[in-house]
Amino acid sequence: MKSRTRESAPSTFSASRPAILTASPLTWLCCLTGLVILLAAPALVLASGPVSRGAPRGAGTTRPATPAIATTAAQSGAQIVTLTDSTSGATIYYTLDGTTPSASSPQYFAPFLIDSTVTVKAIALSSGDTASAVASQIFSISIPSGTLVWSDEFSNSTGANARPNPQTWTYDTGNSGFGNRELETYCAWKSSAAPCNTSSPNAYVGTDGYLHIVAQQPSTGVYTSARLKTQGLFSFTYGRIEARMQFTEGQGLWPAFWLLGNSVATLQWPACGEQDIMEHINAPSPDWVAGSIHGTSLNMTEHYPGSAGPGFSASAWHTYGMIWTKGSISYYIDSPSNIYATYNSSNLSTQPGAVWPFDSGSGAFILLNLAVGGNWPGSPNSATPFPAQALVDYVRLYTN
Repeated sequence: MKSRTRESAPSTFSASRPAILTASPLTWLCCLTGLVILLAAPALVLASGPVSRGAPRGAGTTRPATPAIATTAAQSGAQIVTLTDSTSGATIYYTLDGTTPSASSPQYFAPFLIDSTVTVKAIALSSGDTASAVASQIFSISIPSGTLVWSDEFSNSTGANARPNPQTWTYDTGNSGFGNRELETYCAWKSSAAPCNTSSPNAYVGTDGYLHIVAQQPSTGVYTSARLKTQGLFSFTYGRIEARMQFTEGQGLWPAFWLLGNSVATLQWPACGEQDIMEHINAPSPDWVAGSIHGTSLNMTEHYPGSAGPGFSASAWHTYGMIWTKGSISYYIDSPSNIYATYNSSNLSTQPGAVWPFDSGSGAFILLNLAVGGNWPGSPNSATPFPAQALVDYVRLYTN
């Protein structure tokens, strides 16, 4: 600070002393205030300067893109709905009753069939973001009960063994035992990883118009087979589903036609729910198949025929079916009128702590397989025929 000139200095102070020392109290206050502001100024510039380089303050978090709703025609006016989102890592949740979806709504896992009038609404959520805008589409569908709305007829006009429709079927692979200590290695179409062999496929659609699921024994104690599934490609909730099938019978052979809840990807088994439309083991006398359900603390099964039932052989062609409605699952053989087992969500008194998982809205996918060995049938023996087959004429889904 400069000192005042001699001319301006008060006569009571020496001219050599700094003038600020002779200022009034008010002058002192003003000068000190200015000094504080001057010293603070660089900090103010630093605090305000970088803001322009980032997002404006108060802009809020980002939102995933609005899900897209796409459809493909099934049969008889039914539609298959696919939900997608362009935001990487986003999870889609949806409803079919017109309500706004949330993180507690069913999660989308695979294209799903609709065969009645519904309003599909969907949102996308990703970590740290707010929910996307709601996608919505009304489907006005009226289809009579008992109408065929989806099927795979396993047609083949190529003149050679063909790949099962890749838009419908994918595969479980490997030899993990799949929770049952099974012995086979499951092979996908054209898998060449040993012991799988591209020249001897375990799953193919033959020129005879049947799906062939083939269990083979390429060497002593080594088995290969196939497990087909529609996981991630097609799913449904409720309806009447059936397959016409024929099996090779023998010790240690375990063909099955069944469903798993789509939520197996998040809840895992058994919370996702399992519906076993048909399982067959070995070649007992009298012969029988089983229809079962599984969930958390839930294990229920019935055999067809019962001990006093008619003669039955799984080596003959039969139709195995399930009628699935809200709160109820029934299994039948050859005709929907020939129901041999019914399970209800309101009648689980014999299963303490049981949880009914089949009305979650997440849907289920289809599996067809032929296992070898395992906890239930035991191992093959010297009389077990190889190759062994499960033949499937068709899989069909009808409206309830």
